[in-house]
Order: sequence, then structure tokens, then C-alpha cells
Amino acid sequence: MKQIIKTTNAPAPIGPYSQAVQAGNFLFISGQVAINPENGELNIGNIEEETHQVMRNLKAVLLEAGLTFDNVVKSTIFLSDMGTFAQVNEVYGQYFTADFPARETVQVSVLPKNVNVEISVIAIVG
Repeated sequence: MKQIIKTTNAPAPIGPYSQAVQAGNFLFISGQVAINPENGELNIGNIEEETHQVMRNLKAVLLEAGLTFDNVVKSTIFLSDMGTFAQVNEVYGQYFTADFPARETVQVSVLPKNVNVEISVIAIVG
């Protein structure tokens, strides 16, 4: 069984996908970019603020499912420029307390809406 998770506190999907899907004890959250859900605008003033917006969007989806970043077991970070890794990593780390999830970070040539960072996560339910 799968359950679709959606919230107005995170950006609506910009294509044929769901914000998140719960399958059994796992929650798969689609990649989030720095769209402010309150006004639909991109929040890409600088890489730190962009990353904070991405993390706030992920948090909103986690909360809708009754979870927190403590439930995250895996994340994937996509960067348009690996030169921003340190700044993104610094912001990302502020959202976790301990027992960090497994992760990979990759540089890609282009991200949706020409953003600089996109992050997806997998969380465990329960």
C-alpha cells in the first residue's frame, strides 16, 4: 500500500509527481527546491538562504507525515556547482541533531528552474 502525502506548507509539485509517498515504513520525499510556498517565488538570493528554504520545504513535508529530520535515513543533494558544497553542508547540518542520515552529494549540469540546490530524502516511519 502507498499513501500520498501533500501539504500546502511546501511547494506544489511542478510536474507529474507527489511531494511524498509513504510505502510501508518508509517515506520518500521528492526533491525540493527553494520555492517559497507562501508566494510561489524562488528564494535564491544566496546559496545559504536557498538551502534553508529547501530544508524548510522538506521539514514541512516531514511534519505533514508526523515526522522530523530525526526520522531521515537517507538524503541526496544535487548541486549545480560543487564549489558551494561547504556552504550547503553547513546549512544542511543545522537541521539534524545526531545520528546523521546516509547521504550522497552530486554536481549536475542543470536543476529545475535553474536553482542551485535540490535535496530529496527518505525517512523511516515509526
